[in-house]
Amino acid sequence: MGTMGEQLPKQIQRIWRLTATIWLVVLLALIGGLFALQHFFHWPAWMGITVLVMAIVVGGGLFAIVPYRYRFWRYQISPLALELQSGFFVRKFEAIPISRIQNVTLEAGPLLQWQHLQAVTVDTASTSHTIAGVTPEVAEQLQQRLLALAQEARDE
Repeated sequence: MGTMGEQLPKQIQRIWRLTATIWLVVLLALIGGLFALQHFFHWPAWMGITVLVMAIVVGGGLFAIVPYRYRFWRYQISPLALELQSGFFVRKFEAIPISRIQNVTLEAGPLLQWQHLQAVTVDTASTSHTIAGVTPEVAEQLQQRLLALAQEARDE
């Protein structure tokens, strides 16, 4: 399936960076708690330092890969399937058959609302797949198109 379809809006990168930052802050808070517990349990200092370094590497890595994640995330609707492409290190290509689509949900938590985006979740009988964030107009168009195609596929 090579390069295809629609790219997500650039604002999604802010969401991903903020999410990576939040995870890093949570990890650092947990590590702070471990350092406090170290005083009571007398764990070796190298254990805490190792965990701290790992958290910074993982959190920094999540932050650093945002441009690559954005570059490789695409979606496309064909008459037969919703095709999703993602992944930088591990490339993932998914095709959700239109005939299997049962529901299309639009959601916008606080971070997506802040950037005026909505996530589009496509449910089948066994799984759900999410387009991370598109503008509300595009989200509504995707929802209407996917549901119409799914209805046509069921009527055939």
